[in-house]
This record gives sequence, structure tokens and C-alpha cells, in this order.
Amino acid sequence: MRSHSIDLPNSRLILKRTPPPISVSNLDGLFLVRVERASYRWHPQKPFFALRFAILEPTSHEALSFSGRLYCTERALWKLRWFLRDFGYDTELLTRDQVDEKALLNLRGVVRTSFTSVNGQSYQNLDGFAPIAEWEALSCTSPNQEVRECSQDEL
Repeated sequence: MRSHSIDLPNSRLILKRTPPPISVSNLDGLFLVRVERASYRWHPQKPFFALRFAILEPTSHEALSFSGRLYCTERALWKLRWFLRDFGYDTELLTRDQVDEKALLNLRGVVRTSFTSVNGQSYQNLDGFAPIAEWEALSCTSPNQEVRECSQDEL
């Protein structure tokens, strides 16, 4: 096996970094997203997962990201399970009632969001979830999204 070396005098390696998505907290609509960050936060009354989503579609929002919480209280576990199931979380871990923060990274799916302001603070609500396979059909019927043509096959 031969090795090759290239001499480039006076050259520098320039790495271009993609700028991080702009974080917003007042999104309202349906978005195809990827989990960018996930961390469990313990709180005596309301433990939760803090999630940061990068928007993949609609393309008019793809440079944006948003954060939301999924609570882990007994009353709120149904929503966490809904999210995990629709985003394709590892079924073996799910059946053992285990959530691994690292296993959440890069999961993809559809999120319906809204926002609320309470005492001057804005909160992003995660209202609903769907598998990534349902994005085309859902994005065609969502009234808050940009207008686009949908074929009969998509509906």
C-alpha cells in the first residue's frame, strides 16, 4: 500500500461551521423536526425533559429551533410516551420504561406547537406529535403553514 502526501505551501485549512439555528419561543403550527438536545431536569414536583428541536420543514422555518418541556409526572407520562412512540424511540428501552437522553438525539418526527405568555414569560407548548411518515399528509391540511399544492395521493 502506498501513501501519498501533498505539500501545500502557505495554505491553511479553513473549516466552515454551519451557524447554529436561531432559537425562537413563539412558534405556532406544525413542524417536521429533529431532536437537537435533550436533558432530564429533576424538580421535586414536576421533573421534565428539556428538549430542543431543529426545524427541518417547512423550509421557510428551517434555520429556526425551539425548546419545549415534556413533564415526567404520573399525570403527564402519556404525553412523553406519545412523543417517544411517534419519534421512533427504541422500543426495547420504552418497554423497560427507560429514557436515555443520548438515544433521544436526532430522533425525527412531527410536532404541533403553540405558545403561551404567563406573567410576561413566553412558553412553547408541545401540543401533539406524529411519525415522520405522516408529515406530507399533515402539512397539506395544516391551516397555519405556508400554502402548497397537494396531490390527491397525499390527502
